[in-house]
Amino acid sequence: MVERIAIIGAGPSGMAQLRAFEAARESGAEIPEIVCFEKQADWGGQWNYSWRTGIDQHGEPVHSSMYRNLWSNGPKEALEFADYSFDQHFGKPISSYPPRAVLWDYIAGRVEASDVRRFVRFNTIVRWTQETADGFTVASENLADGETTTEHFDRIIVASGHFSFPNVPDFEGLENFTGEVMHAHDFRGAERLAGKRVLMIGASYSAEDIGMQAHKMGAELVTLSYRSHAMGFDWPAGVEELPLAVGFDGSTVTFRDGSVREVDAVVLCTGYLHKYPFLPDSLALSSPNNLYPDGLYKGTVWQGNPNLFYVGAQDQWFTFNMFDAQAWFVRDVILGRIALPDAEDRAADIRHWLAEYAALPDHDSEVVYQANYIRDLIERTDYPMFDLDEVVRIFQSWQHDKQVDIARYRDKTYPSVMTGTMAAVHHTPWLEEMDDSIERYLTPVGTASDSRDDAIDVGTRERGVSAAARVTRPTSRR
Repeated sequence: MVERIAIIGAGPSGMAQLRAFEAARESGAEIPEIVCFEKQADWGGQWNYSWRTGIDQHGEPVHSSMYRNLWSNGPKEALEFADYSFDQHFGKPISSYPPRAVLWDYIAGRVEASDVRRFVRFNTIVRWTQETADGFTVASENLADGETTTEHFDRIIVASGHFSFPNVPDFEGLENFTGEVMHAHDFRGAERLAGKRVLMIGASYSAEDIGMQAHKMGAELVTLSYRSHAMGFDWPAGVEELPLAVGFDGSTVTFRDGSVREVDAVVLCTGYLHKYPFLPDSLALSSPNNLYPDGLYKGTVWQGNPNLFYVGAQDQWFTFNMFDAQAWFVRDVILGRIALPDAEDRAADIRHWLAEYAALPDHDSEVVYQANYIRDLIERTDYPMFDLDEVVRIFQSWQHDKQVDIARYRDKTYPSVMTGTMAAVHHTPWLEEMDDSIERYLTPVGTASDSRDDAIDVGTRERGVSAAARVTRPTSRR
């Protein structure tokens, strides 16, 4: 009998898994029956922006943490698909740091071109999973009509991500704070912070980026509060770093070093939890956000039950192309192309990677570590190998650019590792660009808005067609 595979989530990780199976089918392989469960009305996961926060229209927790005016905070050349380039998608060079709508169009364009949408049940949430003697029983609910379905699957691939359940610590006196408090998960735009004194609690990418967005949109003062180590960038005037906030009294905040600030709004950039409410404890990954979660062989295969897989469960320097490497590896295990070692050997391999991870001295070595991990996966499959060392160099250059000028690093450009094409310089510096739309981004300033070559009709997205598909480009792919 044909195996049945459940993929939970149709964000970038789930989309990579769908594309991996479709690539095998296109090359003549027989693939399993696939059902992908996606609670949202469209795919894209975090990149599927919604104005909603808290609870969605179905009474479910809102999945996406995406905010309206996000731009990529890493060079697109470091996340490019090896089998679907930005050149292929857009038909022309674009800048190295696109806004969210452009990246969403790119990741969606690849899977739309390969017709894997037929595998996805949208508006459908997995409620519970139970191990059985011959696989798993999965109970799901169609959120549109409330119908519940229980069915059998031989294997499960968890691709739901781990940036949806916010970690929300408490601070003394915060319950009496007179301003606005939100977690980064519920942040949707920085315009509301114009003229305000804003406190960002956290010292990682969310705090850095939302803080700079607030500065860009006219916040009076942005204070970034760190627990262990300051980010240490050369912040522009109006942005500062202080040690951890330790107490609130009305609008007054006291910091660990004794500093005091008056604050109008607080954004908790305090990370996310690995949380899988659709899985029993025996199957649910429980891990801090790190580069190699314990319990996953090759970062994907659940040690306690090797018929359960995770894609995209680790912290990320690489993103889209790492999800691809994982998805191709998982696919080939399922198709029998890769034989798994026994439990003892898998455990030894996990210990090896964990020991290497524990010895890493700095961020540069973390990038190399993840590149080596991806290389290890790709060498076992037919996913196109790409110059991982060059991607590492791009990441290292990116970190240098941020140290030199945190407000303008997005104006830098890099060549594509896949095609060699040099990125275009965006027509407007990021700090001055207030229109994040795909239309403005892809239409050169000063040209007619209805240009057939460059204008993008985002409305085509609602008809299930990539907006960028209107641009003539090569159609060959793996």
